[in-house]
Amino acid sequence: MKTGNSLFGGSMRKQYFQSYADYFIKFLEAYAAEGVPVDAVTPQNEVDTDQDGKMPACLRGQEYEIEFVARHLGPQLEKNKLSTRIWILDHNYNLWGRAFAELEDSGVRKYVDGIAWHGYVGEPAAMTRIQESFADQHMYWTEGGPEYTDPAYGTDWAKWKAQFADILRNRARCIIGWNLALDERGRPNIGPFQCGGLVTVNAGTREITYSGQYHALAHYSRAVRRGAKRFESTGEVKGVAHVGFSNPDGSSALVLTNAGADTRVRLALNGLAAEVSLAADSVTTLTWR
Repeated sequence: MKTGNSLFGGSMRKQYFQSYADYFIKFLEAYAAEGVPVDAVTPQNEVDTDQDGKMPACLRGQEYEIEFVARHLGPQLEKNKLSTRIWILDHNYNLWGRAFAELEDSGVRKYVDGIAWHGYVGEPAAMTRIQESFADQHMYWTEGGPEYTDPAYGTDWAKWKAQFADILRNRARCIIGWNLALDERGRPNIGPFQCGGLVTVNAGTREITYSGQYHALAHYSRAVRRGAKRFESTGEVKGVAHVGFSNPDGSSALVLTNAGADTRVRLALNGLAAEVSLAADSVTTLTWR
C-alpha cells in the first residue's frame, strides 16, 4: 500500500485510501463488538517523520491527510453511524501551521473534532493559537514520556508537572502518556529509542518503579474530575507553576509546582486567602468546596 513497498519509510499510495478507510471501520466495529468502543482515532501517528527509516512509519503529507479525512475516513464513519471522533496531525507543536491549513478545508472541519499534539518539539502555545482561530476544535495532548535511562526517571515530577501546567493552560482537554508500562529495558518497543513507560515493571522480579511523570499525573487525576473546567489563575513566583480547576461536583483544585528552593506563596480567591509553604522540587495539590 506504500511507496517503496516497505513498512519502513514512504507514504501511502492514494489508490489505497478507500481500502484503508474500510479497514478503520472493520477495526472499530470489531473492537466495539468485544465491548471496547474506541473514542477517537488519528489517520496516522507522527505524520511528518519517517523515523529515519529505523522503525515502521508512514509519511502523510498535508494534502494527503486532507483528502483521506474529507473524502474517505470521515464519510465512512458517517455512513456506518459510528461516533468515533477524528483527531488530525498527531505530531509536534511546531507543525501548527499545517494544522491551521488543514482546518481551513471545510471538508476536514466537517468530520474532525480536534488536533492531537505531541510535546517533543515546539511550544504548547501552538494549541491556543489554533483554537483562537477555530473555536469549535478541541486540543488533545496525546504523546510524551520519559526515557528509562534518565537518572531522574523516578524523581523528575516537578519537570513534568510544570510541563503539564503549561499544556493545560493552553487549551488541552487531556494528557496522555506515551506508554503505560514497559520493562527495565523499555520493551516491548519496535524503535531504537530509550522511551520509558509511566511505570517500569521489572521482567524478572515484577517490581514496579514509578516515574516522575506518573507522580505528576497523579496530582491531576486524583483531584480533577472528568468534565472539570480550568479557571484562570494569575501571579508569578520564580520557579512556581500553577493551574486551577472547577469540578462538576462543585469542588475545586489547584495544583502548584515548585521547581526552585523552599518558598511560601499567598493564595487569594473571592475574598478568601491563605499562605502555603512549598518545599523545594515539589508538587502540591489543594482541594476545597
